[in-house]
Amino acid sequence: MIDFMDNLYDYLKAFHLIAAFAWMAGMFYLPRLFVYHAEAGVGTPQAETFKVMERRLLKFIMNPAMIVTVVIGLWLAFGAGEGQWSSAGWLHAKLLLVVLMLGLHGMLGRWRREFAEDRIPHNSKFFRFANEVPTLLLVGIVILAVVKPF
Repeated sequence: MIDFMDNLYDYLKAFHLIAAFAWMAGMFYLPRLFVYHAEAGVGTPQAETFKVMERRLLKFIMNPAMIVTVVIGLWLAFGAGEGQWSSAGWLHAKLLLVVLMLGLHGMLGRWRREFAEDRIPHNSKFFRFANEVPTLLLVGIVILAVVKPF
């Protein structure tokens, strides 16, 4: 137990990363499901299957993983962290990108509800583009967290 307490910060970072990986897996996969759902159309057996997959992915994987990622991340940044966060420009930039990722998560949730109501919010080409946005945000977040350029 003493080793755990001595290394609490490292364990928090590990659990933060594990949760972030799970969240990002969903952020990459849900828009891809939307591509297939939009192509399947309304009322098809495939569309009904996609509704179940989308709901379960968001409810049981993405939402819990997002919450754990944010809670531990804030704890690391402002509580158990190295301090001096107010002068860490990289952290401010990272937090901005995380807020954008949270906004995208919210949009995905809204689109999922629209699909569940048999309304296709956008065409498959739009969702192919939306599928790339989490990757771009993640690249920025990781570079800022690892390189800490400013």
